[in-house]
Amino acid sequence: MTMNHHIENPLIWPLLTLIKEAQESCQIHHLASELQKKGLLNDLDNDPNKALFKRNFLLMNALYQLQEILLPAQWLQVEVMNILLLEHPPTNIAIALDKEGALRRYYLDWHNFETNADEIEAMLTGFWDRYHQTITPAINSIDKANAFKVFGLNHDASPQQIRQQWRRLALELHPDRTNGNKEKFLKACEAWQVLKE
Repeated sequence: MTMNHHIENPLIWPLLTLIKEAQESCQIHHLASELQKKGLLNDLDNDPNKALFKRNFLLMNALYQLQEILLPAQWLQVEVMNILLLEHPPTNIAIALDKEGALRRYYLDWHNFETNADEIEAMLTGFWDRYHQTITPAINSIDKANAFKVFGLNHDASPQQIRQQWRRLALELHPDRTNGNKEKFLKACEAWQVLKE
């Protein structure tokens, strides 16, 4: 896969403004929300998964381009839950850049912006499965009937409906979100553990 990041992303400078205004670390969903409020990040596809993917791609692409632009004077730490502008770059910039190498290369290659729906579905499923595995030790299992109640679904819901409801609940209830709810989020995680099988 060749790097193709000669296209300047229009979100670069609005993102820099938001990051500087924050004066502390930002999270990707907060930046997305602020850009949407300003009318700078609208839905990019009729398919909800593709729209989510493209929005995330544009944000990450802009952040990685901005990271390159700011070097060597400043360092933009690019982590989904911890985006932070630092006055002093790491001692060894090459090692810091290499640490996120594969992810940087992916998001700086504009060919990936048009990833097809099947690949996006596989990536989203993989993401949510990995995400769930990180919190699994903290939860206890519930029975299937209660899991369906937590998800607000009938017992005959399709695997696709269950997966979509899990994603919606995970995004809505995540404790890092402004109106998140840790207790309900963990309950949804328990339900997903039961219903995904």
